[in-house]
Amino acid sequence: MGQVAAVAGSLVQVRVLTEYLTSAEYGRLALGLTAAGLINQAVTSGITASIGRFYTIAAEKKDVAGYLQDSRRLLTYGTMAVATVGLVLAGGLRLLGYSQWTGLVMAALLFSLLGAYNSSLSGIQNAARQRRIVAFHSGLDAWLKIVFAIGIIAWLGATSTPVVIGFICSALLVTASQVFFLRRTILEEKPRAGPAGSWLRQMWAYAWPFSVFGIFTWMQQASDRWAMEGFSSTEDVGLYSVLFQLGYASIGIVSALVMSLVAPILFQRSGDTTDASRNANVHRLGWTITFLSLAVTGLGFVFTFALHEQIFKVLVATEYRRASYLLPWVVLAGGLFAAGQMLALKLMSEMRPAAMTFAKVATALMGIAFNIIGAAWAGLSGVVGALVAFSVIYLGLMTLLGRRQK
Repeated sequence: MGQVAAVAGSLVQVRVLTEYLTSAEYGRLALGLTAAGLINQAVTSGITASIGRFYTIAAEKKDVAGYLQDSRRLLTYGTMAVATVGLVLAGGLRLLGYSQWTGLVMAALLFSLLGAYNSSLSGIQNAARQRRIVAFHSGLDAWLKIVFAIGIIAWLGATSTPVVIGFICSALLVTASQVFFLRRTILEEKPRAGPAGSWLRQMWAYAWPFSVFGIFTWMQQASDRWAMEGFSSTEDVGLYSVLFQLGYASIGIVSALVMSLVAPILFQRSGDTTDASRNANVHRLGWTITFLSLAVTGLGFVFTFALHEQIFKVLVATEYRRASYLLPWVVLAGGLFAAGQMLALKLMSEMRPAAMTFAKVATALMGIAFNIIGAAWAGLSGVVGALVAFSVIYLGLMTLLGRRQK
């Protein structure tokens, strides 16, 4: 029920925000949130992935206390990095004459940092099989975003910055709740099994590849919106953002829910990846999930191809409905990328995140080129085509990597 609430909340959020914001203002919101994407991809994604991955190993070694202590240190270093990036961005915007973006970008950075805390806490609780707590917070966050966004818009006006402030308020409450439940459900043992910092070194060795290829994946993810801003219009950015949220991001939410169910199973079965029979089991399960993802993607494409107009009538305001014909292609792109992410999860469970570096960087660079060419050639539809091409290539490269069994 919590997971259904999360999906429903994300869809209702699109409907509510498109009623309050014009397509141009929605486009500015999407552009501003690319700053949050930078922090997520280049700074915190590796930290959150590492914290989620190492809980089961620490539990097997009976050193959850040491693991939690080093997880806090890793998050502290991440926070310092985010603060540094924020200062650089604020100074850069002022120097370049874009000071009007400063408030939105700083709010987006704070929202992204709180999101990293939430993801890390959820990763720990998910690995500890506290599924109801994870589901509760997923649903709570989705609906609190709507409530706070409406409230802040009513107070400050229907622009993009109040929306992000509303998201921040939701993230603060959810983070406080996460900490409360974590302290109640996961007990820290008194002694530390290994030397101080032993988990920190291992977690950083696991996390750094994410930061390396995260810079490139962020550029790919941001380039679609900024390419349309340069070659088309802010209104098209708003239309694309709605398509992306309903199609690509919705598939991403569903795949994240599946991954939250499957990840602790894969991580527990693989352990520290030294047992060949356990590795073989993880290999088979990873591919089974990937094939199921592709089957669901095909069904989603057919469904949205037949009903895209009706979907837009229900889920978005009238101003945005002229772009509905592109929805099935965005769903297809999201599904193919999600299947690739299932293979990425397999590699993560096998302790091979560095193996993804080439695939992530190469596809990101190609995606940037596709986005620029697509935006210059055909505007909105060109960028959607670029998204499909990127997802096809990403899935292909991840398939090559996933064929190997550790």
